[in-house]
Amino acid sequence: MTTAPVRPNPLKTRPVGGDRTWLLLAYTAISGLLLVFMRDLVADGPMKMLQPVLFGGFLLSLLFAYQWKAAPWAKMLVFAAAIVFVLPFMGRSNTSYFDLMIQMMIFSALALGLNIVVGLAGLLDLGYIAFFAVGAYLWGIFGSPQFAEVTGNPAFAGGINPAYFWLFIPLAVAAAAGVGVLIGLPVLKLKGDYLAIVTLGLGEVIRIFANNLSVTNGPQGIDAIESAPVPWLNSLAHTLGFAEDQYRLFFLYILVLGVIAVTIVVNQRLDRSKIGRAWIAIREDEVAAQAMGVPLLKTKLLAFATGASFAGAMGVIFAAKQAFIDPKSFDYFQSIGVMSMVILGGMGNIPGVILGAIVVTMLNLMVLPTLSEVLQSSFPNINQNLDPSKYQRLIFGLVLVFMMLYRPEGLLPSERRKHEMHSDDEHPAVDSITTENLNHGGELGGHLRDGSGVETLSPGLATRSDNERTGSEK
Repeated sequence: MTTAPVRPNPLKTRPVGGDRTWLLLAYTAISGLLLVFMRDLVADGPMKMLQPVLFGGFLLSLLFAYQWKAAPWAKMLVFAAAIVFVLPFMGRSNTSYFDLMIQMMIFSALALGLNIVVGLAGLLDLGYIAFFAVGAYLWGIFGSPQFAEVTGNPAFAGGINPAYFWLFIPLAVAAAAGVGVLIGLPVLKLKGDYLAIVTLGLGEVIRIFANNLSVTNGPQGIDAIESAPVPWLNSLAHTLGFAEDQYRLFFLYILVLGVIAVTIVVNQRLDRSKIGRAWIAIREDEVAAQAMGVPLLKTKLLAFATGASFAGAMGVIFAAKQAFIDPKSFDYFQSIGVMSMVILGGMGNIPGVILGAIVVTMLNLMVLPTLSEVLQSSFPNINQNLDPSKYQRLIFGLVLVFMMLYRPEGLLPSERRKHEMHSDDEHPAVDSITTENLNHGGELGGHLRDGSGVETLSPGLATRSDNERTGSEK
């Protein structure tokens, strides 16, 4: 009995290169030691510019652990060393590292939620940050003195019991998903640019509500927002040498690690599920998907609600971390920023989206502020208009332009996305007026000079055969 040879799956992620177990361990050890032992040397002066270099270089070890072919135990060791030892140690030495890492993971979860809407379902949502605001204000109102202002009861001068923080995470998931359904019902019949404009408008409507309602304290915002008390975790932080004012960040670091792990698992399961394939089918060709029995409105609403739920949960954590929120934290520039993370990293690819979130957050919160600080300290009389942090959007816009020109699939695209973006490179179009067609006969304009009586076609690009065309081209 003859069995057909198994063809490799072109959409399956494969490790790059040969076995690099020891190279991965060596790179992680060297970059980690440099980051830890040079932390005081690069704390002040011009040497501070090395902070983003050393920190980014160490984070690359996590990317290499994902990309390179290495033993599973080595990959697990790299991730464990980074998450359990190196990053907490840096956070204990310098609280700004803790703050940066928490922000990275918050925006990674936001980008993963938007990736479901944009990367999988193909729905261009420019008002995504509104769901983030729903979760943040939900806990911000109840977990702060603002609740006493709303109810008029002085017994809630410090808000409700902070232990209810754990209850408000699932409540924020449900509330954000509900808002996603309410926003999606009237607009999901639209497509492309029209959907983007409407979602942008609805996102601004929620921000304007937050700016004008008394329950949200208007433009003054809400402060003194509490987070959950975890005595045993505070005891652990004390044992590990953290200062008392670092307990809150230590707790949030552990919390966002757990949330991002759950988010990644849910995203992976959705991507490989029946509903994930339905989202991809809608993204590729709505007509074909509907013809195959995919209910368009129901499936789109599920994508909206799922993506919104991630944003709602992270909104609660964001409010607890910042201890202050106001409407400016949720303007449409934030939606554009999260969208840029998805596009920059690689739409539809979970590691790529996380990489995009890390790159953008580092650029905004570490690279440009550090560069500005070094320039101001080295050149006190420098013109304030030359401050790099003022040109954050310009710099990032140029980065996106170059990305779209030279790597439109993103920094770390999925195999499916890479195949889609470069299908024309594998099957280049044939010009019907080429020399080969003129002299020897081509697919469309052949025998133009030999008088064979074949119908002469006008010059143009030769069409590809039907089996080489994607659904959206047919």
